[in-house]
Amino acid sequence: MAMSKCLLLASFFLFLASVSFAQIAPSRYWVKFSDKNGSPFSINAPEAFLSQRAIQRRLNQNIAVIENDIPVNQTYIDAVAATGAQILNRSKWHNSVTILSNDSAQIDAINALPFVVNVNAVALAQQPVVDLHNKFGVLNEVLNKTEVASPSISNADYGMGLNQIDMLGGIQLHEAGFRGQGVLIAVIDAGFYNSDILTVFDSLRNENRIIATRDFVDGDLNVYGGSTHGTMVLSTMAAISPGQLIGTAPKASYLLLRSEEGATEYLIEEINWASAAEFADSAGADIINSSLGYTDFDDASQDHTYADMDGNTAPVSIAADIAASKGIAVVNSAGNEGSSPWFRISAPSDADSVLAIGAVDGFGQYVAFSGKGYSYDGRIKPNVVAQGKDAAVVSTGTGDIMTGNGTSFSGPIIAGMVACLWQANPTLTNMELLHAIEQSASQYNNPDSLMGYGIPNFSIANLILSDHMPESLDKDELLKVYPSPFDEDVTGVFYSALDQPTEMRLTAVDGRKIYYKEIFCRKSTSTIIRFPSLENLAQGVYIFSVTTPSKVYYKWVLKR
Repeated sequence: MAMSKCLLLASFFLFLASVSFAQIAPSRYWVKFSDKNGSPFSINAPEAFLSQRAIQRRLNQNIAVIENDIPVNQTYIDAVAATGAQILNRSKWHNSVTILSNDSAQIDAINALPFVVNVNAVALAQQPVVDLHNKFGVLNEVLNKTEVASPSISNADYGMGLNQIDMLGGIQLHEAGFRGQGVLIAVIDAGFYNSDILTVFDSLRNENRIIATRDFVDGDLNVYGGSTHGTMVLSTMAAISPGQLIGTAPKASYLLLRSEEGATEYLIEEINWASAAEFADSAGADIINSSLGYTDFDDASQDHTYADMDGNTAPVSIAADIAASKGIAVVNSAGNEGSSPWFRISAPSDADSVLAIGAVDGFGQYVAFSGKGYSYDGRIKPNVVAQGKDAAVVSTGTGDIMTGNGTSFSGPIIAGMVACLWQANPTLTNMELLHAIEQSASQYNNPDSLMGYGIPNFSIANLILSDHMPESLDKDELLKVYPSPFDEDVTGVFYSALDQPTEMRLTAVDGRKIYYKEIFCRKSTSTIIRFPSLENLAQGVYIFSVTTPSKVYYKWVLKR
C-alpha cells in the first residue's frame, strides 16, 4: 500500500509474516490461461458482460470492445476448481484466476491442464473467500446527473481543506457548478473503516452516491473495516462538512473497492487490484483513484527492481494501462519512498497512461517522502503534484478533521479535480483530459524527477480544453487569459504550433509596460505565464500580448 502500511501495528504483522513465511508453504497461487477459446461471450454482444455505462464510455471515446474484455473462460475455471482448489478472484485482463490450495497434488493437476500456462505462488493462506463474480453479475446502475441545486460554497466552508484545493485552481470549478455530478469514481484501497457512519459522508450516503462496494480480499460486500486508510483517502474527495472540509469532488458518485491486505504485502495484492479495476471498468467507472503502490514484498523473491518500473512489467501496472485503454482516467499516488533506499515511484504509477501524483507541502514545495522519477525507461514521473503534507483528512475515530502526510492524499485530491474537469468537458477522452492537466501545470516546460510537470491549475486546464482541437502541426497559435476581471494576478496560456521565441507582456492601454518576459515556446505545447502581485495595480483595462517572430496575439483584460 502506498505508503507501505497505514495501520499502527503494521510492523508487528509484517514481522510475523516474514518469520512464518519460511515455515509455511505458500497456499495462494496465480493460474494463467493460454486463451479464451470456446467462450459463450462475444465482443459483438458486450451487454452480456459490460454495463451500459461501460459500453457508453467506450462509444464516447471510439474504443472498440476486444478480446481482453471477454470474461475468463468458465470451463477453464471449473476445471481448476474440480481439482479441489478454491477460486478466489479472476482477472480477464490477465486471463487468470487466483486460487487457494494447500495440496501439492492439486497444483500438479492444475499445471497439467492443457490450457494452463503456469501456476505461481503469490501469497500465504488466509481465511477462505467467495468468488465475487459468481455471486454478482454485471452492475448496471444509472447515475442521476440532475439534482437539486447545490448550495453555494464559500472559502470558509473548505475549512482546513482550503489550501489543498485553492492551490489547484479548483475553487473556480466548484463555483461554476462543477463538483463531480454524474461522474463515477472507483476508489481502490485497503478498507473504508467507519465510512458508513461518519457524518462527513452523510450527503454521500443520503443521496445514494455509493453505487457499489466490493471486497476482493475477503470476498464479500463489506468494505467498512480492514483499514482506515481508504476512509481518509475518500474524505479528500467526498467529504461535505461546511467550515471543516469540502472534498474536491463532493458531488461525484463512488465505487468503494478493497484490494489490499493491510497487515501483509504479497504479489497477490497486485492481482486483486486488477480484479477491482476490472469491476470498476465493467460497472462504468470514469475514474480510478488508487493510493496504493508496490515495490517490495514480505517474500523477497517477489520484489520489484527499478528495471520493473517500465510500465510493462508489474502485473498492477499492466492492469492500470489496460484500464486506461478502456477510457478510464487512472490516477495513482507516486508512493512515499522518496527518503528510503528505494526512493523511486512505485507500481502502478510507472504505467505510461497513469497520472502519477507526487506530493508538495502547503507552499508548493517538494516534500522529501514523495517518490521520485523518472520511470526506468525515462518517462516523466510523477506526472504532477498536489498537497500531500499536512493535507486535510477525516479522523476515522472521532470524525473530526485532522492533517495527514502522504501521496496517498495528494493523489485523490487530484482525482477529485479530474472528476470536476471531466464534468465540465464531458466529450473529451481520458488522455485528452490528462494531457491538459499536465499542460496547465507550473513547470510544464521544465519538468523534473521530483515534481514532474509541477502543480496543475484546473481552471487553466479548463481554459485549454474550452476551445479544444485535435493537435496537429498546422494548428494556429492560441492565447487565452485568465481570470478576467483579475484581482491579484493574471495568467496567460499560449499554444504554439512551432518552436519559437516569444515576448510576453502586460501593458496599460497607454503603452506603459507592467510586466515583460521572454520565453522560448516549444512546438505543439501550451506555455503558461503568470504575472503576479497586481493587487495594487489601478483598476482599468490592460493588454496581455504575446509576440512571435511572425505575429502578435493579444487579449484585453480588466483589473477590478
